[in-house]
Amino acid sequence: MKIVSHLELPGLAQKIAQIAPGVELLHLPADEPVSGNLRADALLTSVLGGDNLPQILRPAHGIRWVHVYGTGVDQFPVHAVRHAELTCSRGASSVAIAEWTMAMILSAAKRLPDNWLDRQPEHWYFADTSPLQGKCLGFLGFGSIAQQVARRAQGFDMRLCALVRRPRQAQIENGVTFVDNLSKLLACCDHLVLAAPATPATHHILNRDSLARARPGLHIVNVARGSLLDQEALRVALDQGPIGLASLDVVEPEPLPAGHWLYQHPKVRLSPHISWNSPGAVANMESTFLDNLARFVEGRPLLGVVDSRQGY
Repeated sequence: MKIVSHLELPGLAQKIAQIAPGVELLHLPADEPVSGNLRADALLTSVLGGDNLPQILRPAHGIRWVHVYGTGVDQFPVHAVRHAELTCSRGASSVAIAEWTMAMILSAAKRLPDNWLDRQPEHWYFADTSPLQGKCLGFLGFGSIAQQVARRAQGFDMRLCALVRRPRQAQIENGVTFVDNLSKLLACCDHLVLAAPATPATHHILNRDSLARARPGLHIVNVARGSLLDQEALRVALDQGPIGLASLDVVEPEPLPAGHWLYQHPKVRLSPHISWNSPGAVANMESTFLDNLARFVEGRPLLGVVDSRQGY
């Protein structure tokens, strides 16, 4: 068995040998031509795919499995993969992102860092804060990130609701109430986590019309992709209502250009797409690939399978 890799990952060949002795790893840079004699079973590639991806994926080369070394495929040409199963390291950063999300929700409720002192205050003992207990946390999308956030939010006795693409058989599942449309979701929650994939169907799903139907004071946390949120519509909703605060770890475009209004708006908490960061983030992505390699060799179902028709 042979794996072609666009990536040079230290120690990967040794780890592959421990899982599947005899599997050959061939490094082929993404910008190099592909030999007509290439025969391989799998391709490990980046979230961008590479210039030679169409050549590698020609049926004559025999690729049956493509793994994207990343947690999302919104930048990957998924429709180029026609004759192989496509997977990604989905969920590898979910715990780190969930912790970041809860930090944003807590800082919003407890008015941090606004309540830190740098001079003597007018009053001690009193502050404008709100509880998490009894508040409603909503999710747009309920994949691995949202599920990890939900587990943590339940520890704060928050109410949970979610909107998903495929309706659940039960309206309530594991303490989460599933709603059937975006208007209901926006009207029911105090904090809203955007955790859906970036697809044509979710592009600017939060826009001027939908944001206008939100509960007054809604706090939006976007840890998915910037394209889910129409930023100009957000600006209007922050200035004129009903949105009270936006905590954005993802924006459109990235990097955000100097002087952009999001840097200075008093109702925006902006971070540079770092919610996924943790000491083990990269190792988790590699572990997902190695787990799938074992499954591929043994003929078992793969994890993180991407539906090319849906784009995630």
